[in-house]
Amino acid sequence: MKHLVPAAALFLASACSPGAPSEGPVTLSVIPLPASMEAGSGSFDASQPLRVSAPADSWALTAGEVLGMPTEAVSGESDLSIAFDESLPAEGYRLQVDGDGIRIDGADDAGVFYALQTVRQLRNEDGSVPAVDIVDAPRFPYRGLHLDVARHFFPVDMVKRYLDRMAALKLNTFHWHLTEDQGWRIEISGYPRLTEVGSCRSETIVEKNFDPFVGDGTPHCGFYTQDEVRDVVAYAARLHITVIPEIEMPGHSTAALAAYPELACTDGPFEVSTTWGVHSDIYCPKEETFAFLENVLTEVMGLFPSRYIHIGGDEVPKIRWEESSVAQGVIQREGLDGEHELQSWFIRRIEAFLGAHGRSLIGWDEILEGGLAPNATVMSWRGTEGGIAAARQGHDVIMSPNDDLYLDHYQADPAGEPLAIGGLTTLEDVYAFEPVPAELTPEEARHVLGAQGNVWTEYMATEDYVEYMVFPRALALAEVVWTPVDRRSWDGFAARLPARVAALEADGVNVRVPDFLR
Repeated sequence: MKHLVPAAALFLASACSPGAPSEGPVTLSVIPLPASMEAGSGSFDASQPLRVSAPADSWALTAGEVLGMPTEAVSGESDLSIAFDESLPAEGYRLQVDGDGIRIDGADDAGVFYALQTVRQLRNEDGSVPAVDIVDAPRFPYRGLHLDVARHFFPVDMVKRYLDRMAALKLNTFHWHLTEDQGWRIEISGYPRLTEVGSCRSETIVEKNFDPFVGDGTPHCGFYTQDEVRDVVAYAARLHITVIPEIEMPGHSTAALAAYPELACTDGPFEVSTTWGVHSDIYCPKEETFAFLENVLTEVMGLFPSRYIHIGGDEVPKIRWEESSVAQGVIQREGLDGEHELQSWFIRRIEAFLGAHGRSLIGWDEILEGGLAPNATVMSWRGTEGGIAAARQGHDVIMSPNDDLYLDHYQADPAGEPLAIGGLTTLEDVYAFEPVPAELTPEEARHVLGAQGNVWTEYMATEDYVEYMVFPRALALAEVVWTPVDRRSWDGFAARLPARVAALEADGVNVRVPDFLR
């Protein structure tokens, strides 16, 4: 499916317009743009195996893996020296290159790793690294990219390649969407039917043929064993990426109900959904349900060391609760004002369970409805309004508005693009997004932890398809969450983009080449 129709900026090129970057030579094509970058004269020849001196010999291996070249750990004279400087901001680094070699000072392990990623981008085809002095650190601590593996399942090797692309862009949080109406993708030993039944749907709707339904007649199945999950989490950790699992509740739970129908408010039977959209059958707020969810989350917490556990909380129809004597009994018993407060009560109960185990809850902005759980973090997807409301209440926020950061949207005229869910979110739209709304005071703005791009896969059945939708928009996202806002400019980004697109293509990534580069 290749090509379904990859403190100051320094550019050695004339200014370019948003529609057409200049044709002058562009060097130091680093994305995301460092906070401060000054060019020197000359370069260092890194075409031969590098001698690496560092506090630990393992850094030589890491440098070799990042740079894609042989390295050797040495204790004396070196080509690449690595040290630590705790005075630098978290995840920050100082990178100095001259004719004699490369020096990296990192605030921490992540800072050194990101400095190596910068060297990788600077290194030319002939192996030379231009002389440069960079002082850099991220603007936001949360720099996220999401992947929905429930609508379409992707194997571990693909997930690892996805993580590799994230690390190259200094993105540090992978939001792994593991459960949905259309599939349950994680092994839970205490509930084997979640994968025996819930991981396989009988077929998948063809394109958007809802009325009448047209299916492809092919079962779609797959899940990750617990050993595979551990492998992915460990792999991500080596790339300084935290993996946040999402276990949807109380809605988007049809696959779980197909496996364990007693968790619903009605008798069922249920089947793993073959269509997209929002479904009426959801978890019933009874004690059996909470026992199930707490047992599932206990196993999930044993697999994921992340501070955060994402519980979804979005798109929850209330009709089954309205009709359920169990749900209505909870509303009466707890003195709740209707089904919205019942959802809030449901989420607060899960948050208390996670908190008792030292974890924090993240949910989509619907968790604001009916009252926000005391320590919840809000992922704002229906615009930025939910994030603004949460920040004003003193809650942490991750901005992920659908108009700006949903990478399942079309990125150009739909007539010339592969099928997408809808919308139009261009590369320019992603780059123009500002995570901190102007309405927030400086104190409120401190609750904005960062931003995340979301990749929902209803219409992405292959790795090539995902890559086409994600790249190069993920590059724009990376600069939004890393680079100081006053250093960002579309012209500069567009001028640096050709080298990065070419590098992605050389690495086998199915990039949608922007129209102005064709």
